[in-house]
Amino acid sequence: MQRSEAEHVLRAAAAIAQEQSFVVIGSQALLFLLKDAPASLLVSRELDLYPALHPEKADLIDGAIGALSSFDETFGYHADGVGPETAVMPADWMQRASLHYVGDVTVVCPELHDLALSKCVAGREKDADFVRELLRLGLVSTAVLRERAALLDAAKYPVAQIDEWIGRRSIEAGQSS
Repeated sequence: MQRSEAEHVLRAAAAIAQEQSFVVIGSQALLFLLKDAPASLLVSRELDLYPALHPEKADLIDGAIGALSSFDETFGYHADGVGPETAVMPADWMQRASLHYVGDVTVVCPELHDLALSKCVAGREKDADFVRELLRLGLVSTAVLRERAALLDAAKYPVAQIDEWIGRRSIEAGQSS
């Protein structure tokens, strides 16, 4: 996905949901976080988002411009209407989040380590590829990822296993764990 495509999705989502502020999570938040995001990190064709003030409207967006919609078929990219619970990040992630603007639309993006941590928690193969590449490119630090993982609620999430997962990705990326 390119920045112009992400902006297109946001404008469409704003029109559908009648909202002007969105939280963008998932890998393509990089389009807003980094001026020149490496192509190796921009392989996803979906923009994960939800209206900041009315997350329940994410279903409207998903139905109208989500995967397999006519929007997706026409443009080759789509929105993935998600919710605040989709990306697991430390409770204080919003204190580090940044604001970006697409015309009248405000975009809230997690700080890059918080975004990467959400991928560490999800732990899928595509998440491993993403985190490994972030580490390889020096865009995130193993130490900070581990610090953020330690902030997670250990009663809800297997923090020790997440820490081990981070260590493996670090070694794979050629970093010390």
